[in-house]
Amino acid sequence: MTGTVSLPGAIHRVGIVGSGTMGAGLAEICGRAGLDVVVVASGPASVPAGLGRLVSSLDRAVTRGKLSEDDRDATLARVAFTTELDDLADRDLVMEAIRENEDQKSELFVALDKVVESPQAILASNTSSIPIMRLARVTSRPEQVVGLHFFNPVPVMPLVELIGSLLTGEHTLQRMTEFVGGSLGKTPIRSPDRAGFVVNSLLIPYLLSAIRMVESGFATAEVVDQGMTLGCSHPLGPLRLTDMIGLDVVAAIAESLQAEFREPQFTPPALLLRMVEGGLLGKKSGRGFYPYS
Repeated sequence: MTGTVSLPGAIHRVGIVGSGTMGAGLAEICGRAGLDVVVVASGPASVPAGLGRLVSSLDRAVTRGKLSEDDRDATLARVAFTTELDDLADRDLVMEAIRENEDQKSELFVALDKVVESPQAILASNTSSIPIMRLARVTSRPEQVVGLHFFNPVPVMPLVELIGSLLTGEHTLQRMTEFVGGSLGKTPIRSPDRAGFVVNSLLIPYLLSAIRMVESGFATAEVVDQGMTLGCSHPLGPLRLTDMIGLDVVAAIAESLQAEFREPQFTPPALLLRMVEGGLLGKKSGRGFYPYS
């Protein structure tokens, strides 16, 4: 278990907005790091669902020998679930992990700016594509707004993209570098504040190209994925990766990239848009480019 970094401005009390896959993952790594965690779910029905995700992930870690039962219980004791944003008033850091929608995230940041009391508290977004400036400018503390882009599954993936806007203070970036690398034991990389940041600027055109191959009949999903896993040593083919990320998330990121850069490579294929409209979102919905039980 990783200990909390004892430095000026160190983060001890963490708030998380969203109890889905990413929110529960963030709660797990913060709880395992010994931090005091409060998770705000979207409604009463989401509380047991979010807690269930957290418990299931911790149980898998115990089964695989990655975590002791005592540490599992200690982690759960550090994580509280609520439905009230006001319960985040005393937090040092609040990370949002709601759906990839700029209007909804902006509304949330307006609310968090009013709720979180400490003038030193940092507000962070787990957005995978939205420029941080657009979220920072709706608050009264733009110098303390950053992007912390974690990858799914959060407890496993070691990388975190750290994104500051033109208004983000260097002290804020230093605090977040210490938090990600020290408290959480992840590897932070800094990215300029542009849609898609580093990883998705490279990844999304690749995924869209794979979808276009299927859409045109050039190759099946299975053939495309075999080509990349067996021919290029990728651990996961692009269509299975799209299913894991969520087709709606891939489409939202592509649209954000297209809006910023106006380049054909970022245009979502019609097949992707129709699948999203039909609720074929990938693994989380039970069907995407592949069926899931």
